Amino acid sequence: MEGGYTMIEKLKGAARDKALAELKGWEKVRGRDAIEKTYTFKDFSEAFGWMTRIALAAEKADHHPEWGNIYNTVVVQLTTHDAGGVSERDIKMAKLMDRLAGKAGK
Repeated sequence: MEGGYTMIEKLKGAARDKALAELKGWEKVRGRDAIEKTYTFKDFSEAFGWMTRIALAAEKADHHPEWGNIYNTVVVQLTTHDAGGVSERDIKMAKLMDRLAGKAGK
């Protein structure tokens, strides 16, 4: 740890395979080291409410998703820029998103 900052490691090899296997519906993003999932909610209000809950958790964790919203659909990409790819932070965020989305995740 240097200057109070802990370096975040990119997941590799068997640890990466095991972590990704624990996620349902998440796919690798072509052309970059990131994962992606689409959530479909009942309506815009439900989608936006979920995004708000995730935004608060993301701010607290200092780990922010790349996402877009059209009406009831939210497409999310996760990667850890400091690590240069998918890290344990992304796995934790994906699990939180899935838990808070309930059945909205494909």
